Amino acid sequence: MFRQRFRMGRSLFLRIVEKVEARDNYFVQRRDSVGRLGLSALQKITAVFRMLAYGCPADATDEYIRIGESTTIESLKRFCRAVVEEFTDEYLRSPNAIDVARLLRIGKDRGFLGMVGSLNCMHWKWKNCPTAWAGQYAGRSGSPTIILEAVADCDLWI
Repeated sequence: MFRQRFRMGRSLFLRIVEKVEARDNYFVQRRDSVGRLGLSALQKITAVFRMLAYGCPADATDEYIRIGESTTIESLKRFCRAVVEEFTDEYLRSPNAIDVARLLRIGKDRGFLGMVGSLNCMHWKWKNCPTAWAGQYAGRSGSPTIILEAVADCDLWI
């Protein structure tokens, strides 16, 4: 059930929560001046994942997680910054020569010579596209879009 809702395994989710909480004190649960416990890292990061996974607006998380819109937006900004800082060296980088050699070897072993990974493209609607650029970025739908391309290997390393 967890994998269906969050589109990842529970252990991966908890690993990300742990790393982000260690990186940014904003996610550490604290008591306010009255002594009540504030929001936990799980609540803040769950709101962020709902926004990222489903594209739901920040104010919609209030109904599900009981967290305000401004807190959700702040959590999203801080979460993204923490993820980039924490995971850039290992996951958010271009492949080096060793990575490419490993990917080519895996592809060869599976019968796909010269294959690095699977390519996927997506047209993403550019809502705030400057008017001067709108024609240049017009997609099939007539509205401005950006094409996102991703290559993933067999381990889902993107």
